[in-house]
Amino acid sequence: FSNNGNEISWGTIGNASTSEGIFFETINAAGVLQVPMVISVWDDGYGISVPAKYQTTKESISEVLSGFKRDENAKGFEIFVVKGWDYTRLVDVYQRASKIAREDHVPVIIHVQDLTQPQGHSTSGSQERYKSKERMNWEKENDCIRLMRQWIIDFELEDEHGTSLRFVDSEAVLIEIEKEAKKEVNNAKREAWNALLNPINKDRDYLIQLLLKTAEKSKNRAFILKLKNDLASIADTARKDILVAAKKSIVYLRDEDFTEKTQLQQFVINYLKTEQPKFSSHLYSNSDKRATLVKEVMPIYDNHQTLVDGRIILKDNFDELFSKNNNIFIFGEDAGNIGDVNQGLVGLQEKYGKLRVSDTGIREASIIGQGIGMALRGLRPIAEIQYLDYLLYGLQLLSDDLASL
Repeated sequence: FSNNGNEISWGTIGNASTSEGIFFETINAAGVLQVPMVISVWDDGYGISVPAKYQTTKESISEVLSGFKRDENAKGFEIFVVKGWDYTRLVDVYQRASKIAREDHVPVIIHVQDLTQPQGHSTSGSQERYKSKERMNWEKENDCIRLMRQWIIDFELEDEHGTSLRFVDSEAVLIEIEKEAKKEVNNAKREAWNALLNPINKDRDYLIQLLLKTAEKSKNRAFILKLKNDLASIADTARKDILVAAKKSIVYLRDEDFTEKTQLQQFVINYLKTEQPKFSSHLYSNSDKRATLVKEVMPIYDNHQTLVDGRIILKDNFDELFSKNNNIFIFGEDAGNIGDVNQGLVGLQEKYGKLRVSDTGIREASIIGQGIGMALRGLRPIAEIQYLDYLLYGLQLLSDDLASL
């Protein structure tokens, strides 16, 4: 999975989200480990409606992180600051950043300032509610999209033969390109939307007709018709809507018995069979090495029992695992030098080296993140968090990133 470790981990975050503790924990861990990553901080000066003066000290995350910048005496980050509307400068900065991260294995932060919001933070609220008229005028003038468009029109370069090179001959040509691009995107959007909805609508229409027939025979006719009408009134029907309507109708028919009820029951069975895999297939590994295929090995005890500390049993177990599999690594809080506070790893760092048995800082969230990254690379990490109550600091990564693997 690697070419001598010369890959880059690309990260992206908004300026307001850098106020989170997990951001600072990650930055610190990346600086300590010298992770070859490039983190882009997109700075529009706001966190929804809250301006930077309430979000960030000095209103600049790059200034706050300046102490992380590397120098001739110590390792650290390379930090760039660039304007979001300056395309040529952005190209230069990202080329330099990628070279530093890939070749020197130095983490890089790129603070992209002066970003604008053509449509506000979201469609749920107007940015005019919290931005001044002066700010809105500034955003209009410095709109990154508008300035990029103007750069395309103005660009001109003379080659070695004296020939002028341009992206477009005139603004009219660019306008035509924009029209065709919008047309292509709208067509693709429509085709994709129809490809999603058409099979769903087909099942919906079938169920509506079946519910209509069912209502004619059921003593709960009014309730069945309401289910039918409610389903038909949904503009963009989801698979869940279909299944809910079908199951509810069967409840109303619990004391009745006729052909359409049987058809509804069979519809639910068939629908679950075809649709459930779209949501839950490959939730767990289907490979020939999956956990469900591992044969149980029962413990064997002899008659010569020797009482030993539990830590010794744990240490011997880890020792055996490490000797059998070179892809196993263990890292965590006090796991290396002293062999864990409970002594379950004593002597293993000396035996297998600091890379395979290593210490970390007190940084639970990034320990979990580190383990996830190693596992994705095919390694077998053992991520150690010292105490159970420390685990709460990594709950976000456990419930989101790890749970989604």
